[in-house]
Amino acid sequence: MKEAFAYIIGLGAAVMMPVIFAVLGVLIGIKPAKALKSGLLVGVGFVGLGVVTALLTTSLGPALKGMTDLYHLNLPFFDLGWPAAAAVAYSCAVGAFIIPVCLGVNVVMLLTKTTRTVNIDLWNYWHFAFLGAMVFFATGSLGWAFYAAIVLYVITLCMADFTAKGFQSYYKDMDGISIPQPFCQSFTPFAVAIGWLLDRIPGFSKLDIDAEGMKRKFGLLGEPLFLGLVIGCGIGALRCDSWKGVVDSIPSILKLGVTVGAVMELIPRITSLFIEGLKPICDSIRAILEKRRPTTELPNHQTTQPINIGMSPALVIGHPTTLVVSILLIPVILFLSVFLPGNKFLPLASLAGMFYLFPCVLPVTKGNVPKTFVIGLVALVAGLFFVTNLTPAFTKAIAAANCDGIAVPEGFEGGAALDFASALWCWSIYHLTVTLKWIGAALAGLLALGMCAVNWLRIRRAK
Repeated sequence: MKEAFAYIIGLGAAVMMPVIFAVLGVLIGIKPAKALKSGLLVGVGFVGLGVVTALLTTSLGPALKGMTDLYHLNLPFFDLGWPAAAAVAYSCAVGAFIIPVCLGVNVVMLLTKTTRTVNIDLWNYWHFAFLGAMVFFATGSLGWAFYAAIVLYVITLCMADFTAKGFQSYYKDMDGISIPQPFCQSFTPFAVAIGWLLDRIPGFSKLDIDAEGMKRKFGLLGEPLFLGLVIGCGIGALRCDSWKGVVDSIPSILKLGVTVGAVMELIPRITSLFIEGLKPICDSIRAILEKRRPTTELPNHQTTQPINIGMSPALVIGHPTTLVVSILLIPVILFLSVFLPGNKFLPLASLAGMFYLFPCVLPVTKGNVPKTFVIGLVALVAGLFFVTNLTPAFTKAIAAANCDGIAVPEGFEGGAALDFASALWCWSIYHLTVTLKWIGAALAGLLALGMCAVNWLRIRRAK
């Protein structure tokens, strides 16, 4: 079972997701040719997104490495990136069974009306599997491992339901879609709490500038393409040790700037492929569900969908505010990671995952760039401490899994990934089940059950 799932997951999202959507399309009555095209468009979207994010990391990598060498920024914890976590996740027993177990939990929650989300984003199940793997290697117990993974899954489904209405109203063409991805949903509490505080700061609420407003106010200076160019050139210049070095490196600096700008411009175009591929399937599923359980009519011509399709946040990471804030945060978080007392982690390989922080934050901030930037900054600062704290467990899981090609380089004390270990829900549930043991596990279970109860009441009230 472990080898079978490891093989399937090893195919990658670009192969897995087209197969899933093509088969799903045929099962729900779409013509095979149209279903295959929809699946392939989703696959092309994943391929394009992988190429562009790899372009970002490979371009920024040497420049950032030059900065760390020049300024002696040698922090002891190495950034392995999310691929290492995904590989480890499916290399142990809990990873092998996590997909069928979580799908079973999803079915039970649908039958008990404690969720409206059908989570078909199978690729991102590795988040639940990796939390289970860390708990398994820390405790040696499969029971605790499955318990932690299931609690995280239940909380994530509830969060997807809680945020679905705002997500669908903010993003275009996202009716009937929710986001059951734990890393992405871990930043929703930050958005709600910090957004509430920022709204009460005199004068801050007047800084209501979204990405389109930046374009209108600043013209070319407000374009994500131009901001990427400036940030890229700035990082390229910072790796030079003198003004003469800057002058000599002008060609490479400009190339880096244009590359980062190109990434900012290409991501929105690539994410449109996801929407094009998913639209026929989502429309067909919605039509089938509405025949069996008609959409509920609410006052003012509003409606509530009977069910939501859980999808990857990759659908919306091309939003202009996400791109602008992500690129602005990269140099800021690199600077802070060096000077924050107690932090031992320098994010490099995980920087491409920065875009996935904001899909569920933007509906709360309504795309307000200053507010989104502050929320992202606070969340990432907290995330650095989460990563530093979880790195020993992360390193132990990597060593125990013994995956080929995945190891902490010599000279480093441990390895982790910002785009998993910085997630609030993953960090909290790990410590509740491993550090606090029975008491913490009970609290985690009560939290999940409480969220299910609230969701049940919301669904019953809507009905």
